[in-house]
Formats: sequence, C-alpha cells, structure tokens
Amino acid sequence: MNFIKYLLVGFFFGIVLTKAEAVSWYRIYEMFQFQSFHMYGIIMTAIATGLIGVQIIKRKKLKDIDGNPIHIQDKEKGNARYWIGGTLFGLGWAMVGACPGPIFILLGSGFLSVGFILIGAIFGTFLYGVFKDKLPH
Repeated sequence: MNFIKYLLVGFFFGIVLTKAEAVSWYRIYEMFQFQSFHMYGIIMTAIATGLIGVQIIKRKKLKDIDGNPIHIQDKEKGNARYWIGGTLFGLGWAMVGACPGPIFILLGSGFLSVGFILIGAIFGTFLYGVFKDKLPH
C-alpha cells in the first residue's frame, strides 16, 4: 500500500514541476545564461521549504511513514566533496538541460530521447559505486 502513496507523491511532484516549467530546457538554458530569475526562484523556494521542513522534523521529533524516528545527521566537516559533487552535477545539468527528477517527467511526457540521458545518469551512478571508496568523503 505504501507504493501507492509514493506513486501519488511522484505524480503530484511531476505535475508541479511541469506546471512551474522547471522541466523546460528553455528555462534551464535561461538560468545558466543568467537571463531569467524563474529557475532561481524555484530553487530558492525549494531550499526554504526544505529548511523549514527539516526544522519541523527535528523540533517535533516526527516519525517516518513506518513509525520510525527520523534521524538527520549533522553536516560533516570539510566541503571538498560538496564542491566536487555540485560542480559535476551542475555541469551535467547544464549539458543535458535536465536534472534527475525532470528526466522521468520528460520521459513520461513522451520525449523518448531523454532515455539516453537516463542511461547516462544510471551509468554515472554505477561509476560512483565503483569508485566511491577512492573519492573524498
């Protein structure tokens, strides 16, 4: 039954991103060219929502869907891995015009060529798994 809940949240997320034009290659292009505030506004709204949500989870000691306590680890010291990971993520996003969430939305919308991007994302995840012990953590 939990699968249905996750599926419904995924559909809702896809609809919101599509209506907000966050899956639009043109909007992403505008963002990376610093021509529009649209995507930056979406990202800042997501950050604010996440910050508020994490604070509510921590202060109210909320539990997950199975009733287990939610534990959010403190950020580790050193930020090289965040800079490296963020740079790689941003470069990939700029090159293909989609980050992981919109890949599935675009596939569902009938843009089948995005399948190549999905294959690349899966391959990149596989490579991370192979090399993760040799990377800065």
